[in-house]
Amino acid sequence: MDREVGLISASGDGEAALERPLAALEGRLNALGQALQRDDPQAVDQAAHELQAALSHAVERFRAAARAGVVPPALRQRLARAGAEVAAQREALARASASLDRAIDVLMPQPGPSGLYSAAGGSERTLPAGGLRA
Repeated sequence: MDREVGLISASGDGEAALERPLAALEGRLNALGQALQRDDPQAVDQAAHELQAALSHAVERFRAAARAGVVPPALRQRLARAGAEVAAQREALARASASLDRAIDVLMPQPGPSGLYSAAGGSERTLPAGGLRA
């Protein structure tokens, strides 16, 4: 990573060195959003993996540039917006997953005691504390 810092600061064009991974990150974020809209699980999975790799690379580059003191405010703001968008998509996926879990619970309820008899013929009723079965 020290080599990257040297490349960023020595190139005199630190902004361009940060622009490429940031643009890739934004592109992967858009691809994930489109895959989610198409409701394509395979595309979502692939886009999520690509987004993770792009995010990791962008963070490494920005961290190296920050150590060298060459992160322009405009690019820092774009990275922050991309991070906020990642968080928003994560939250939307969590809500969708919870909603799906609730729908599955409604459609396929867990078997519980019915208060009558079980398939084996025994009573499933629970007794109150200290109660006796007649």
